[in-house]
Amino acid sequence: MTPLRIAVLTAALLAVAACSKTNTFNNTDIGGTQVGGAAGLPNPTTPAYFQQAVGDRVLFVIDQSSLTDAAKQTLNAQAQWLGNNPQYAATIEGHADEQGTREYNLALGARRANEVRDYLISRGVAGSRLTTVSYGKERPIEICSAESCYAQNRRAVTVLAGGLSG
Repeated sequence: MTPLRIAVLTAALLAVAACSKTNTFNNTDIGGTQVGGAAGLPNPTTPAYFQQAVGDRVLFVIDQSSLTDAAKQTLNAQAQWLGNNPQYAATIEGHADEQGTREYNLALGARRANEVRDYLISRGVAGSRLTTVSYGKERPIEICSAESCYAQNRRAVTVLAGGLSG
Protein backbone atom coordinates (compact mmCIF):
# COMPACT_ATOMS: atom_id res chain seq x y z
CA MET A 1 0.00 0.00 0.00
CA THR A 2 1.36 3.39 -0.96
CA PRO A 3 1.90 6.17 1.59
CA LEU A 4 -0.82 8.22 -0.16
CA ARG A 5 -3.40 5.44 0.26
CA ILE A 6 -2.42 4.98 3.90
CA ALA A 7 -2.86 8.71 4.48
CA VAL A 8 -6.27 8.77 2.74
CA LEU A 9 -7.51 5.72 4.70
CA THR A 10 -6.24 7.19 7.97
CA ALA A 11 -7.97 10.50 7.24
CA ALA A 12 -11.20 8.67 6.39
CA LEU A 13 -11.09 6.66 9.63
CA LEU A 14 -10.47 9.79 11.66
CA ALA A 15 -13.36 11.55 9.94
CA VAL A 16 -15.72 8.68 10.71
CA ALA A 17 -14.55 8.58 14.33
CA ALA A 18 -15.14 12.32 14.65
CA CYS A 19 -18.76 11.89 13.54
CA SER A 20 -19.67 10.06 16.74
CA LYS A 21 -22.13 12.05 18.85
CA THR A 22 -20.87 10.55 22.10
CA ASN A 23 -20.07 13.02 24.84
CA THR A 24 -17.26 11.45 26.85
CA PHE A 25 -17.95 13.67 29.87
CA ASN A 26 -21.38 12.34 30.84
CA ASN A 27 -21.74 9.18 28.74
CA THR A 28 -24.82 10.35 26.82
CA ASP A 29 -25.31 11.32 23.23
CA ILE A 30 -26.83 14.64 22.17
CA GLY A 31 -30.35 13.15 22.06
CA GLY A 32 -30.18 12.03 25.70
CA THR A 33 -29.61 8.34 24.97
CA GLN A 34 -27.47 6.61 27.55
CA VAL A 35 -24.48 5.32 25.59
CA GLY A 36 -22.57 3.25 28.12
CA GLY A 37 -25.57 2.22 30.24
CA ALA A 38 -27.66 -0.91 30.41
CA ALA A 39 -27.58 -2.44 26.94
CA GLY A 40 -27.59 0.98 25.28
CA LEU A 41 -31.08 1.87 26.56
CA PRO A 42 -32.04 5.54 26.67
CA ASN A 43 -32.07 7.57 29.87
CA PRO A 44 -34.82 6.08 32.12
CA THR A 45 -36.68 9.39 32.38
CA THR A 46 -37.17 9.87 28.63
CA PRO A 47 -40.08 8.98 26.35
CA ALA A 48 -37.67 6.82 24.33
CA TYR A 49 -37.02 4.67 27.41
CA PHE A 50 -40.76 4.45 28.07
CA GLN A 51 -41.35 3.28 24.52
CA GLN A 52 -38.44 0.81 24.33
CA ALA A 53 -38.08 -0.59 27.84
CA VAL A 54 -41.49 -0.14 29.47
CA GLY A 55 -43.64 -0.61 26.38
CA ASP A 56 -46.01 1.97 24.93
CA ARG A 57 -48.70 -0.37 23.56
CA VAL A 58 -50.98 -3.20 24.51
CA LEU A 59 -52.79 -5.56 22.16
CA PHE A 60 -56.38 -6.77 22.23
CA VAL A 61 -58.30 -9.85 21.14
CA ILE A 62 -60.58 -9.42 18.12
CA ASP A 63 -63.72 -7.37 18.89
CA GLN A 64 -62.69 -7.01 22.55
CA SER A 65 -61.74 -4.13 24.79
CA SER A 66 -60.95 -6.20 27.90
CA LEU A 67 -57.32 -6.34 28.97
CA THR A 68 -55.28 -9.51 28.69
CA ASP A 69 -52.82 -10.55 31.40
CA ALA A 70 -49.95 -9.47 29.13
CA ALA A 71 -51.60 -6.07 28.67
CA LYS A 72 -51.97 -5.66 32.43
CA GLN A 73 -48.27 -6.41 32.92
CA THR A 74 -47.34 -3.68 30.45
CA LEU A 75 -49.81 -1.25 31.99
CA ASN A 76 -48.47 -1.95 35.48
CA ALA A 77 -45.02 -0.97 34.21
CA GLN A 78 -46.48 2.13 32.52
CA ALA A 79 -48.22 3.17 35.74
CA GLN A 80 -45.00 2.77 37.71
CA TRP A 81 -43.03 4.79 35.14
CA LEU A 82 -45.67 7.53 35.05
CA GLY A 83 -45.65 7.62 38.87
CA ASN A 84 -41.87 8.12 38.82
CA ASN A 85 -42.06 10.75 36.05
CA PRO A 86 -44.87 13.17 36.97
CA GLN A 87 -43.69 15.74 34.42
CA TYR A 88 -45.38 13.72 31.67
CA ALA A 89 -49.01 13.49 30.62
CA ALA A 90 -50.22 10.84 28.20
CA THR A 91 -52.75 10.41 25.42
CA ILE A 92 -54.02 6.89 25.01
CA GLU A 93 -54.80 6.09 21.38
CA GLY A 94 -57.34 3.36 20.69
CA HIS A 95 -57.01 1.43 17.43
CA ALA A 96 -58.80 -1.40 15.63
CA ASP A 97 -58.10 -3.66 12.69
CA GLU A 98 -59.63 -3.06 9.25
CA GLN A 99 -62.51 -5.49 9.74
CA GLY A 100 -65.90 -3.89 10.38
CA THR A 101 -67.33 -0.46 9.65
CA ARG A 102 -65.61 2.81 10.35
CA GLU A 103 -68.20 3.69 13.03
CA TYR A 104 -67.89 0.32 14.78
CA ASN A 105 -64.10 0.55 14.85
CA LEU A 106 -64.10 4.13 16.17
CA ALA A 107 -66.34 3.00 19.03
CA LEU A 108 -64.17 -0.07 19.66
CA GLY A 109 -61.01 2.05 19.66
CA ALA A 110 -62.63 4.41 22.18
CA ARG A 111 -63.55 1.49 24.47
CA ARG A 112 -59.98 0.20 24.27
CA ALA A 113 -58.45 3.59 25.06
CA ASN A 114 -60.86 4.10 27.97
CA GLU A 115 -60.12 0.64 29.33
CA VAL A 116 -56.39 1.46 29.39
CA ARG A 117 -57.06 4.87 30.96
CA ASP A 118 -59.24 3.35 33.67
CA TYR A 119 -56.63 0.69 34.42
CA LEU A 120 -53.84 3.27 34.73
CA ILE A 121 -56.02 5.36 37.04
CA SER A 122 -56.71 2.26 39.17
CA ARG A 123 -52.93 1.92 39.51
CA GLY A 124 -52.50 5.45 40.84
CA VAL A 125 -52.00 7.61 37.75
CA ALA A 126 -53.98 10.85 38.06
CA GLY A 127 -56.83 10.98 35.57
CA SER A 128 -56.00 14.61 34.86
CA ARG A 129 -52.77 13.42 33.23
CA LEU A 130 -54.54 11.06 30.82
CA THR A 131 -56.61 11.76 27.72
CA THR A 132 -58.00 9.36 25.15
CA VAL A 133 -58.59 9.40 21.42
CA SER A 134 -59.88 6.76 19.04
CA TYR A 135 -58.54 6.31 15.54
CA GLY A 136 -60.53 3.16 14.83
CA LYS A 137 -59.09 1.53 11.74
CA GLU A 138 -57.70 4.78 10.30
CA ARG A 139 -54.06 4.37 11.44
CA PRO A 140 -52.91 0.79 10.91
CA ILE A 141 -49.31 -0.09 11.61
CA GLU A 142 -49.55 -3.28 9.54
CA ILE A 143 -51.35 -3.37 6.21
CA CYS A 144 -52.44 -6.76 4.91
CA SER A 145 -55.52 -8.92 5.07
CA ALA A 146 -54.07 -11.54 7.39
CA GLU A 147 -54.52 -12.23 11.09
CA SER A 148 -50.84 -11.41 11.76
CA CYS A 149 -51.50 -7.84 10.58
CA TYR A 150 -54.92 -7.53 12.20
CA ALA A 151 -53.47 -8.57 15.56
CA GLN A 152 -50.89 -5.74 15.51
CA ASN A 153 -53.58 -3.18 14.66
CA ARG A 154 -55.85 -4.13 17.59
CA ARG A 155 -54.03 -1.97 20.10
CA ALA A 156 -53.93 0.94 22.49
CA VAL A 157 -50.83 3.14 22.44
CA THR A 158 -49.78 5.40 25.31
CA VAL A 159 -48.19 8.53 23.82
CA LEU A 160 -46.29 10.77 26.22
CA ALA A 161 -46.33 14.55 26.30
CA GLY A 162 -44.03 16.58 28.53
CA GLY A 163 -44.35 20.02 30.00
CA LEU A 164 -46.44 19.42 33.11
CA SER A 165 -45.47 21.55 36.06
CA GLY A 166 -46.14 18.75 38.51
